[in-house]
Amino acid sequence: MDIRELRYFAAVYRARNLTAAARSCFVSQPSISTAITSLEAELGTTLFIRHKKGVAPTASAEQFHVLARRIIDEADAARSLFRKPSTKSTLTLGLMRTLDVPRTIALLKPLTARADIALRLVGSDERADARIISKSMLRTDEHFVALWSERYVAALPPSHPLTLKDKLRAADLADVPLIDRCHCEQSEFFGRTAQRRQPAAIAQSEDWAMALVAAGVGIAIVPEGVARSNPDVAVREIEVKVKREVGLAYRASAPLSDALKDFVAKLQKQRRKPDRAKPRRVARKN
Repeated sequence: MDIRELRYFAAVYRARNLTAAARSCFVSQPSISTAITSLEAELGTTLFIRHKKGVAPTASAEQFHVLARRIIDEADAARSLFRKPSTKSTLTLGLMRTLDVPRTIALLKPLTARADIALRLVGSDERADARIISKSMLRTDEHFVALWSERYVAALPPSHPLTLKDKLRAADLADVPLIDRCHCEQSEFFGRTAQRRQPAAIAQSEDWAMALVAAGVGIAIVPEGVARSNPDVAVREIEVKVKREVGLAYRASAPLSDALKDFVAKLQKQRRKPDRAKPRRVARKN
């Protein structure tokens, strides 16, 4: 095994999805699949079980991840041990608070891996060179590079009676305690009735919202990535189609730094890859 295979394994373990892992590593999905197959053959065990929404790590993967992560971290430390200090340019990136952890890690990795960049993170409403935001937050003087689109779902305590349903309607949530968040998506789902509801709690962040749901305080309407990345809550679809488009926003009038140009180019390339692949897959089926 080599360090590249370990990095691909760690990406799959984190994302629970081969396609998402390939995007975070800026490689093709077959490269990820080949690396995982090679590791499984060398280790003599199965690391991931495929299912319709991605992959699930086996007990062997849970054990191996601890070792793989240690090797990756030590290799990175060794690589930087004798690296001469260089002049760094500061890149300030604004992040909206509702980003899920796996996607945030994948977005920041290309920047933190560069020795010539000092990355500074601020809130999405603070002054920054670029922002990772929902398109609804876009300002009139900004360009927007779309990254992904995701729907909103209901996050429920695992033992809640509504987990017996595959999809929830607004009427199902009419009389249940809800966790409100300091964002507008929940009111968009419930419409005018949202203002007349008394929330069970108000969460200042997505982490707090998920913690309150897991504790059984109530139900929260959150972006799917936030809910899926939390193993302590149950996730159910909602019949009202509420989605958001997330992307990189930067000022159209300001010249881009070299670091930001490179970052934008990588994001655009990553965004185009799935679109080119779709026609080929359809053609083979026909």
